[in-house]
Amino acid sequence: MRKLVRRLIKFLLDTVTRMDVRGWEHVPEDNHFIVASNHLGLMDAFIGYYTLGHRELFTLVGEKWAKKPIFRFLGKQLNFIFIDRFNPDLKAMRNIIARMKEGKILVIAPEGTRSRTGAMIEGKQGISYLAAKLGYPILPIGIAGSSDKSLLAHLKRLKRLPVTVTAGPLFSLPPLPKEGRDETLAQYTDEIMCRIAALLPQEFRGVYTDHPRLLNFLNESR
Repeated sequence: MRKLVRRLIKFLLDTVTRMDVRGWEHVPEDNHFIVASNHLGLMDAFIGYYTLGHRELFTLVGEKWAKKPIFRFLGKQLNFIFIDRFNPDLKAMRNIIARMKEGKILVIAPEGTRSRTGAMIEGKQGISYLAAKLGYPILPIGIAGSSDKSLLAHLKRLKRLPVTVTAGPLFSLPPLPKEGRDETLAQYTDEIMCRIAALLPQEFRGVYTDHPRLLNFLNESR
């Protein structure tokens, strides 16, 4: 059933989008990494299974979706972890760490929710903590054009939605220091988000548009 669901996801995304996948030379051969992407629309939760469907993945999904039968079904087939986005969720955190140690790839949107602005919103620190604590490198992925509003507009016109998925170079975060952890986690989170923003067209960079770290990345790429 799991393979069938993944094939169905690929078929549906190929039917409703024109998926342009770039930078896949940066994806390592092993499963010892975390995928971090921006989050514009519902389809983003399934793009990892489209691009990395042959790997063992798991994705974090807001607990509100666990109330919907279709998402509970998909959660079983696609290894979703339903997580409380507003309060510390220690049970989910233990589950995440256990799955990563089993060799499954965590796919996470640090923003924690879909952007309502059509561009990046502020990232949360959970991924920074996990990556620094466990020593896992991060694969940044920028997704452009996948908002729910854009998808619905194209479906109404019976047109496929152009979506670009771009992977950037793998990078790692140093271990967390004993002191000043909050400041360090904030810095690490900005690092992750700016690396994602650097993979996106300007109109999708949102709150990170003028961030000094992003400007450094853009200058280095010229």
